[in-house]
Amino acid sequence: MTSLSQRLEQAFKDALRGKQAVALSTLRMVKSAIRYREVEVKRQLTEDELQAVINTQVKQRREAISEYTKARRPDLANNEEEELSILLSFLPPQLSEQEVEAEVSRIVEEVGACSPKDLGKVMKSAMAQLAGRADGKVVQEVVRRRLSS
Repeated sequence: MTSLSQRLEQAFKDALRGKQAVALSTLRMVKSAIRYREVEVKRQLTEDELQAVINTQVKQRREAISEYTKARRPDLANNEEEELSILLSFLPPQLSEQEVEAEVSRIVEEVGACSPKDLGKVMKSAMAQLAGRADGKVVQEVVRRRLSS
């Protein structure tokens, strides 16, 4: 199995050869963010750190889509959605809300949480276990629902 950095590099080359403008600009932004992070930590990034950088890019695209939709700019929102789909192709498949609920229920039992005061403990454990596989906002929503019931 090829590493994430090799897959990114291959996709970049393919986008360059295929003259895919959106894919090319998206991959350039990702490569730039990765390089910036490598300079920051003064070493090459691990697979998990690469995923974290891509997750950050995904989060930025989702926020931009939300803002563009509110501002009634579907053209810009569509462009961000294209970029988002390209970025998501480099991440492991995202868990559905039902799968997140099942995981959160298991974590709540593990941690022994019983009230909304335990949100921090549950979120810390949940995000450690679900990192890269579920959006933090979805996890937080599910945890809040589970602890308030």
